[in-house]
Amino acid sequence: MDHFELRNGVLHAEDIPLPQIAEEIGTPVYVYSRATLERHAQVFADALKDIPKKHIAFAIKCNPNLGVLRVLARQGYGADVVSGGELERALAAGMAAEDIVFSGVGKTRAELALGLDRGIGQFNIEHEPEGVALSEIAVGKETTARAVLRVNPDVDAGTHAKISTGKAENKFGVGIDAAPAIFDRLSALPGLTMRGVALHIGSQLTSLDPLEAAFERVGRLVADLRAAGHSITHVDLGGGLGVPYRPDDNPPTPAEYGAMVARVTKDWDVTLMFEPGRVIAGNTGVLLTEVLWVKPGAANPFVIVDAAMNDLARPALYDAYHDFVAVRPTGEKMTASIVGPVCETGDTFARDRVIDKVEAGDLAVFRTAGAYGATMASTYNSRSLVPEVLVDGGRYITVADRIAAGTIMAAERVPDWIE
Repeated sequence: MDHFELRNGVLHAEDIPLPQIAEEIGTPVYVYSRATLERHAQVFADALKDIPKKHIAFAIKCNPNLGVLRVLARQGYGADVVSGGELERALAAGMAAEDIVFSGVGKTRAELALGLDRGIGQFNIEHEPEGVALSEIAVGKETTARAVLRVNPDVDAGTHAKISTGKAENKFGVGIDAAPAIFDRLSALPGLTMRGVALHIGSQLTSLDPLEAAFERVGRLVADLRAAGHSITHVDLGGGLGVPYRPDDNPPTPAEYGAMVARVTKDWDVTLMFEPGRVIAGNTGVLLTEVLWVKPGAANPFVIVDAAMNDLARPALYDAYHDFVAVRPTGEKMTASIVGPVCETGDTFARDRVIDKVEAGDLAVFRTAGAYGATMASTYNSRSLVPEVLVDGGRYITVADRIAAGTIMAAERVPDWIE
């Protein structure tokens, strides 16, 4: 459920008609619903009610907007970060340092030091040299880093190849068969408290079967590590639960996921850690756009909108589907390809799709755009950086400004030695 609904024939975000935002802010613009964000956060937390010890860390990479993060901080969420910049964002949004988990396959020594300086709760070590470096830095700072070892369970998540992270050929984690020996060596290092293991097999999972298979493998690893004399108190299960992008999508619900986790892990006696992202933020937002032209095509017309692949990259990157609906639907339909103004054929949101009939000047939205939307935006073709708006009932505020191309150009320099 979300709070983007038709009222008197006009699509609203909570109590705000979207044409009002288009008129006052301009398009394209991301629009988020606070009520939807809070509801999704509560639904996910409720789904874990049968798990006695748990920690939920929102995957900041999917939507790092400070307004969004502040709402989640007030819901008791921590943060899963993958860069020093995300770490600072989490703190700026009011998330406690001890509730921050630092993931990511390419942490620099400076980022490891930053995490120690800020007193974060956990480092997810991706490979042995990273753990060695973390030990050295912690000893130099006369402190101790709490850490877990990320393992790669070699499980196919059944998702898009570019967002699959748990197969042997993926870059993430250490092979699960090699994990016991690596854990032994890291546990012997000064400055490290190795307290468990982590995994994350991919994003936008539409079946619980791969997750269950991966969790069962990790459960056996936990037993082996304990048999070897290690104290295992934490297991990070990652995230990846999918959301419905198409009207007929039916991914597992958080409740179904929570029930599976409770069943598989009932004898582990650990604090389970979760890194939800898309399942919290995906349906929280839409990308509001204006139709510029309807141009005849060889078979079907092109609906040219003012949003582009630099504003919403997922269709160009992954051939991802986003539902496209008119803000003032008439009930009539048309078959068209939806494209943006960027000078690439890849700037295509949909091909030969049945959509609401639209004309030049009409407003429309790409739905389920609250995750991996604005955060992946760029200024390609010297376009402005897309703004973001947060709606709260009958009020809204711009939580990220539109950054004009001229502002970005002002940060560039022409060398005085070029004549």
